[in-house]
Amino acid sequence: LNPPSEGRGSLRLVRRPCRVMVLVNPHSGRGQALQLFTGHVQGMLTEAAVPYTLVITEHQNHARELVRKADLSQWDALVIMSGDGLLFEVINGLMEREDWEEAIQTPLGILPGGSGNALAASIHNYSQSPPAWNEELLLSCGFMLCKGLVVSLDLVSVHLASKQRVFSFLSLAWGFVADVDIESEKYRHIGAIRFLMGTLVRLASLRVYQGRLAYLPIKEAPKPPRNSIKTSPPPSTPQGPPDSLLPGLDQPVPESWTVVREEDFVLVLAIYQSHLAEDLWTVPGALANDGLIHLFYVTAGISRPALLRLFLAMEKGAHLACGCPHLVYEKVKALRLEPLSPQGMITVDGEMVEYGPVQAHIHPGLARLICG
Repeated sequence: LNPPSEGRGSLRLVRRPCRVMVLVNPHSGRGQALQLFTGHVQGMLTEAAVPYTLVITEHQNHARELVRKADLSQWDALVIMSGDGLLFEVINGLMEREDWEEAIQTPLGILPGGSGNALAASIHNYSQSPPAWNEELLLSCGFMLCKGLVVSLDLVSVHLASKQRVFSFLSLAWGFVADVDIESEKYRHIGAIRFLMGTLVRLASLRVYQGRLAYLPIKEAPKPPRNSIKTSPPPSTPQGPPDSLLPGLDQPVPESWTVVREEDFVLVLAIYQSHLAEDLWTVPGALANDGLIHLFYVTAGISRPALLRLFLAMEKGAHLACGCPHLVYEKVKALRLEPLSPQGMITVDGEMVEYGPVQAHIHPGLARLICG
């Protein structure tokens, strides 16, 4: 059995011999995920005597539907070989179960097989290893999977205008970052460089977005209640812990929140891992379980060259040292974003969600992650 955890940051081991379900999206990235798994990971699992069952996803939300109904007692871990989108499906499938409190404790592993691979790059970074990309990153994550060390993973609940709630492990984005993520889909066949292509295209016609932003600073955040009460929303929405820090989207934010005076933005990005992509080291000090939403926003007036310099500096995690007056960084527990521009895109973990007001709130250590 797993030894008892000694707090959020402590390590535990996946039970041995562990039974792993590996979910592979054959279309992720450049369509090479299955080939990468058989060529690099399969042998490692066999050598480490880790029994696994391979499941190839056949359509969008296949993984979400599968884990929502699966008998999880058969599995000691769920491993995703894809980009970040498939893990988003799996986490939300687990949170939609009646037994979500137990289901979300199933250890989750990630093997980079997509274009962004943000969580895989973050996990590699948390292991304090030198930066790695492509197949080297895949091998690193494969070794960590074979070791089977488990840490807690923060999740963020995101409330949408339709009252739907989704759970996020990576990011919430509006403006430039969300536009690049979605618009660069057309370049998916070229792999991770699609984001560079998308960035250059969007820089050529830089947009400004009107909106209102407010957040609960970390210093003002009350401690969440120790005994979360299981809620019972309608079956079409996820289960999950209550969002005690959030007012209704139709209510004003509490006085303890900070309201940003500016209303013209180039981008708003809330991120809770160290990397936004393999080559974007967005929060050098982040941990999988630091209990923080790292909020970045860039206000209007920044020049195209200055914005490009920020993203180039982010490759080495040096963007906060650039002294850019348009870049703001805050550590928060919750936030509200109300777009005023009639058109735009909002993404959660790189997946487009409905456009409109959103609120987000962090749930420290809600899930479990296989990490080095």
